[in-house]
Amino acid sequence: MRGDVRTLLALEDGRYFKGESFGATGTRVGEVCFNTAMTGYQEVLTDPSYRGQMVAMTYPLIGNYGINSLDQESSSPHVRGFVIEELTEIPSNWRSEMSLDEYLRKWNIPGAKGIDTRALTRHLRTRGAMKACLTTEKISPEEATQRAIEGDGVIGMDYVREVSTKKIYRWDPEDKLSEPWSIAQLMTMESKKIFCVYCARKVSR
Repeated sequence: MRGDVRTLLALEDGRYFKGESFGATGTRVGEVCFNTAMTGYQEVLTDPSYRGQMVAMTYPLIGNYGINSLDQESSSPHVRGFVIEELTEIPSNWRSEMSLDEYLRKWNIPGAKGIDTRALTRHLRTRGAMKACLTTEKISPEEATQRAIEGDGVIGMDYVREVSTKKIYRWDPEDKLSEPWSIAQLMTMESKKIFCVYCARKVSR
């Protein structure tokens, strides 16, 4: 854990936050957004809809149950950076396979802890979505702000093409997971039938 490494999060409007590094080091630029969920940080990290974005969690304690291979929304994380208030360094859960810090280092994603994510969220709700620079480099807030201004956001980017599956596959081919809601069972119901095709590409349940 590199709690002594400074991390700077600079927004394109000049507002900046200082924290400490975890996960990978380096510099990332992208649109910053927030998530208010109390649990499910692994699902957030692997959610394809966050492709190209840096996500700040408003819930203050993150990482307490670690990371496991069953709760992923896709095969790899999609966020460019992860911003939190407090990191649990030693996870406590029987399904945990690695810590959040180890997971971000594995996928070369920088994280920032010690950030007032609720103040950040209020700022974003007031001023609107904007780009940001997350960096462990020894640069000034002004330089980091300029990098945020010059960097890529989400406008004009074709992230759908990047996260879409490359080949056709069948979900639950043996019908083990879908059996309780099978069409055969629905046909026995007296009420009107509704058929739904779910096209989102998320794999956890």
